[in-house]
Amino acid sequence: MAQSLLKLNSEWKAKVTESLAIKQLTQSSIAERLKISRSSVSKFINGKPITAKNFIRICQELNLDWGNAAAGEPNRNDEIVSFKFKNSNFKANPGGEIAPEEIIGREKLITQIWSILEQQSLIFIGERRIGKSSTLKKMQAESANGMLPIYRDLEGIRSPIEFVEVVWQDIETYLKNQGKARRVREFLGQLQETQFTGFRFPKIADNYWKTLLIKAIEDLVTLQEQQIVFIWDEIPHMLENFSDRAAREMLDTLRSLRQTYPDVRMVFSGSIGLHHIFKNLRQAGYRNDPTNDMYTLDGQPLALEDAIALASYLIAGENISTFNVEKSARDIAEAVDCIPFYIHHLINQLKGLEGEVTQNIIHTIVEDCLRNPLNPWKMDHYRERIDNYYTKEQQPYVLNILDLLAINPPTSFSKLWQVLYQDPQTSNKEMARTIIRLLMKDYYLIQSGTIYSFRYSLVQKYWRFSRGL
Repeated sequence: MAQSLLKLNSEWKAKVTESLAIKQLTQSSIAERLKISRSSVSKFINGKPITAKNFIRICQELNLDWGNAAAGEPNRNDEIVSFKFKNSNFKANPGGEIAPEEIIGREKLITQIWSILEQQSLIFIGERRIGKSSTLKKMQAESANGMLPIYRDLEGIRSPIEFVEVVWQDIETYLKNQGKARRVREFLGQLQETQFTGFRFPKIADNYWKTLLIKAIEDLVTLQEQQIVFIWDEIPHMLENFSDRAAREMLDTLRSLRQTYPDVRMVFSGSIGLHHIFKNLRQAGYRNDPTNDMYTLDGQPLALEDAIALASYLIAGENISTFNVEKSARDIAEAVDCIPFYIHHLINQLKGLEGEVTQNIIHTIVEDCLRNPLNPWKMDHYRERIDNYYTKEQQPYVLNILDLLAINPPTSFSKLWQVLYQDPQTSNKEMARTIIRLLMKDYYLIQSGTIYSFRYSLVQKYWRFSRGL
């Protein structure tokens, strides 16, 4: 795609001269501060076309409104809109809470999610660290018109009554301007034969969690006119903490509520696939499909251009020295598969270095972090969860398949099978096919035609290093 060009409106040349004098800047100092060529600055001042990206950055350096400073109506295409070089205050925040305004490149995804929620509830799945939680929190902070998003992280919930309690507390919070939710309090008053005025359920409520959940939703639907969207993050972790019976009853109850109250939407999100939860429940005799009314959306890393933008902001915010910001940002994005969590981690490693950042330095740091036994990038879960979610019979297949693909180019099943069948522990051909399907569901592998490979090169490198292959 050709780069967009902008040039200065001749009527703004005097304002540029004034701003240069006030800020005591020269063409050379601007070029040095922004890590761009002096010729670009000269062309800008003399009203000649330069790239939209550099035009916007120079205007912001001079405290000028770039939209009005541009000659004619600027061509606000995707490149310009996606750039929006906001400020130089972006800081690396590896693993920390990211402010909604600093979450880059999720606008189209969020628009898609809101569009789906207009029609039905949603399962939002994806690999760990891909940015699901940040996206959902940004949705809550910047809700669509007519929508009431209620976000809750459920990872620490251990029982159905704990879940109902936090849902009720959220409802009480969101209804404080509409009036108290009375149905739950009235029911608890009947159970303990005295008026309930607290904010934590009494012990006697444990056996009545389904009734309490239904009454809480009834209060919300009755008192709230907006479209209600419960955003429940890490719900698979919560269900994993329940007994099989409690998990089945919870899933069935939530499905019943969605059918009873069509204005209520639910978003189930989590890094552990619900298919693992359903597999365990089916083994215990569960035959229902409690999410067949929900749309499934697969979370993805950032698009390359958005990952480059994020890396560029962080390079500027951390004052990292580099000969070419855009090239270094691209190298960083590609080195970590455009996953924002690892972009923040990598920038955090780079900011302490002396001298200019190069592609070789970027790749060396990535490899050092993946080899580090202290697990700074939290990659060990790729190995640990195999023991947690695959049976003893399945585990040799998983390990052999991943070992083979870690050291070989993308490979067909027939070639994988030529190796697998020679091991007595992996000699069942249909089991091998089943495991490959599960590995794709769990984001280890991806299929292109008849060829299989690791979904993410970062995971492939980690697997190779950690297994000594």
